[in-house]
Parts: sequence; structure tokens; C-alpha cells
Amino acid sequence: MTETTEAAAVEESRTDTTPSRIHRAWFVAAVTFVTITGAAAFRSLPGLLIDPLHQEFGWSRGTIGAAVSVNLALYGVTAPFAAALMDRFGIRRVVAAALAVIALGSGATIWMTTAWQLLLCWGLLVGLGTGAMALAFAATVTNRWFTARRGLVSGILTAASASGQLVFLPLLSWMVQDHGWRPAAGTVALAAFAVIPFVWLLLRDHPADVGQRPYGALESVPRPEPVRGAARRTVTVLTSAVRTGTFWLLAGTFAICGASTNGLVQTHFVPAAHDHGMPITAAASLLAVIGVFDVVGTIASGWFTDRFEPRRLLAVYYALRGLSLLFLPMLLAPAVHPPMIFFIVFYGLDWVATVPPTLALCREQYGEDSAIVFGWVLASHQVGAALVAFLGGVARDTFGSYDVVWYAAGALCAAAALMALVIRRRPAGVPALA
Repeated sequence: MTETTEAAAVEESRTDTTPSRIHRAWFVAAVTFVTITGAAAFRSLPGLLIDPLHQEFGWSRGTIGAAVSVNLALYGVTAPFAAALMDRFGIRRVVAAALAVIALGSGATIWMTTAWQLLLCWGLLVGLGTGAMALAFAATVTNRWFTARRGLVSGILTAASASGQLVFLPLLSWMVQDHGWRPAAGTVALAAFAVIPFVWLLLRDHPADVGQRPYGALESVPRPEPVRGAARRTVTVLTSAVRTGTFWLLAGTFAICGASTNGLVQTHFVPAAHDHGMPITAAASLLAVIGVFDVVGTIASGWFTDRFEPRRLLAVYYALRGLSLLFLPMLLAPAVHPPMIFFIVFYGLDWVATVPPTLALCREQYGEDSAIVFGWVLASHQVGAALVAFLGGVARDTFGSYDVVWYAAGALCAAAALMALVIRRRPAGVPALA
């Protein structure tokens, strides 16, 4: 779609059947943003629990990291099936059920006494629930409700996860330090429950449900029939995608993305800073600041993705992230100082800026199946995160510090930058893989 055609489509979409000047797609995007923000509350907690659970129960950091690893892996593996389930049962039902499972798993941890219960509640239940709340949810909403501004919208919805971290991290760190970890777990459960009514009352599955066309579309799009055999379709799409080199490059780069963000910094930054004498609340506040700049960086990345070559954007993002991680071991100290603040700002801008260009490449290469393919790519992201969440804890137990993990992650990011440049563009006129 040319810029002139897109502008005309956007202008025409504003005069759709609704009397409001604001297209309904933006309200759906707003509800999706709030939903992901509420669900992201749980992701603020694991890094804060490592030391308290170690002290109360005597569990090793490797054991606690294993539960986080199961959570992260299921978060990724569930995502592509959730995208197919949304095609079968609708976005609203799947997301409401997922939020309920998140709340159940998080709330049940309050009464746990053994490590297997941590694996069951935080690993299995919360992992499965959050898999349906993964970025495949954002991809499905973006693909259904928007034709224009997809890069910007995907950036905004991706930033919702960081917003949840920003909102809840300071509160949860204060709870953990002053009142223990159980009130914090209960707060996460209540936050997930609180979002369910918004989803059920305000979220809609498709523009045709409210008599509108997608934002920026020239023609109305009929509501598709429910797609049966969600699991079979998910596996079929994967079988087709793995035959392409692009899939493996996208999966590989995104695995490194997960390893260097959720698996490493989100899980281990607070205990690593605490090892250097920094108070937990100070370290958690720094992690929350990352969330502030993540919002800015991700929305900007979405804007850039609408205008620049996504492969080059990915290469720049990964190269800068790797460089920043190589310097981090030299910056950790008992007090917050200007170089550390510079790292937090720099790293925050790059946290999940990789998502909009990765999603754009999935759309370019895989067409209507792009949300499911992105779900599988996201699964690789979480597998990478899960491995480093576990190995980071093992490395700390073995070497007495996290330094080797920071350096290894920096080297992996450099490899991801090179991989992004190798991804081929789909030639004009060649249909996307279906």
C-alpha cells in the first residue's frame, strides 16, 4: 500500500459507520493495553522473590530459577496455540480465561511450603495463563483491527508489558522488603482478577462485530468463521514455517532477545545488584525505570518500523544491547551513580524494541498465518529466557557472581545483530507463505 493510498484509507476509515470521530479500533487497542498491563504485574515479581525464598525455605537459586524457567518456557510454548484458540473461540473468551488462571496460580503460591508447589503454581499455572496473554495476543488484535499504523500499534501494545512493570515494581518491592513476599503474590493475583471485567465487557473479537472495517482498510472485512482444529492448525503452520530459513533466523534472534531481557535482566538484575550491596528497593526501582524508557523505546520502534527497513533496525537494536551488557559488570555498585543511570536509560530504550520489526517481518513472510508464526517465534524467545533464568542462577551458585552471564549475553547479542542482517526480503509480487 502506497503512502497516498494508505492516507486515503485512513481518512475513509474515520468516516465509518460510527458517529464518533475516533475509530473503534483505538478503543480495542486501549483495552488490550490495559489488559496486558494488568497481566504483566506477575512478571514484576520473580526477580524480587529469589532472595526471600532462598532465605525462608533454603532453596537454591538454581531451584528457584528452575520454576521461573518453566514459567518462561510455557509462556512461550503456549503462545502459538493461544493465537489459534483465539481464531476458534474468540479473543475475549481466551484472554478472560487466561487471566483467571494467572490469578489462581499466583494466589496459590501464598500457601506453598515445598519447591514442587512453586513449580506447579508459578511455573505451570501462571506459565500457561500468561502464554495466552503473550505478544501473540497483541499480534492478533493488531492484525484484525488495523490495516494502517500496524507498526505503531504493535509498539504501543508491546510497551504495555513494560507499563505493568513500571506500575507494580516499586509497590511489590516495597511489599517484599517491609511485609514479606506473600502480600506481593496476593497483589498480583488481585491485579489479574481486576482486569477480567474490562476484557469481558469492552473487548471485541473483530471489527465486523460492531459493523466497522479495520482501521485504514478500504473495504469491510467479514468476520471469519471459527477455525476448528486449533492445535492441528498451529502445528501445520509450524511445519510450513520451519522449511524457511527466515523462520530460523527470526527464532534465533528472538531467543537471544529473551535470554538478554526476561531471562537475564528481569530475573537476575535485582539479586545481582544486591550482591554488590545495593538495597532491593533501589535495584527494583532501577528496573522500573527501565520500564519507563521501554515504553518510549518500543513505541518509537513501532514508528520506525512503519518507515525503515526492519532488518536493519533489528541489527542496530541487538548490537547496542550487547554493547551495554558488556559494560554492566563494571557499573554495579552499592549506590546508584550517573553511569548506572545512563545504562538504565540506554538499555530501557532497547528492551523490547525488537518486537515491532520482528512482527513486521512475520507479516511480510507469512501473511494470514503471521500471528501463529509469531507465536512460535515468541516461543523461542521464552525458551531462550528460560535457559538463562535457570543458568544464571546456576552460574551465581557456581562462580559467586553474575559477571560471566553478562559477558556471554553481550556476545550473543552481537551474533543476533549479524543474524538479522542475513534475513532476506520477500521479493515483490511473491505471495506470503500460507
